[in-house]
Amino acid sequence: MTKRYKKELSLEELAALPDGQIDLSDTPELDENFWKNARLVMPAGKEKVSIRLDKDILEWFRAQKDRGYQSRINAVLRAYVEAHKVG
Repeated sequence: MTKRYKKELSLEELAALPDGQIDLSDTPELDENFWKNARLVMPAGKEKVSIRLDKDILEWFRAQKDRGYQSRINAVLRAYVEAHKVG
């Protein structure tokens, strides 16, 4: 692995870098086996809300093979929130 940074970057510094400048040389490729063993973990305690979504987005989630499109939308939103938490 070639070290591209002079010092270890904070999460804020890393988030500010353009994607092309992030050193991914030590990141393993995620192959089919990784995804075969992956599982969705759903937290308890959901709240019923009304939300407006683009029609094509909703249709895409509904068209997936498994039932539970609302749970998948929730999981995508959770992943986004977790990826953007600071600290």
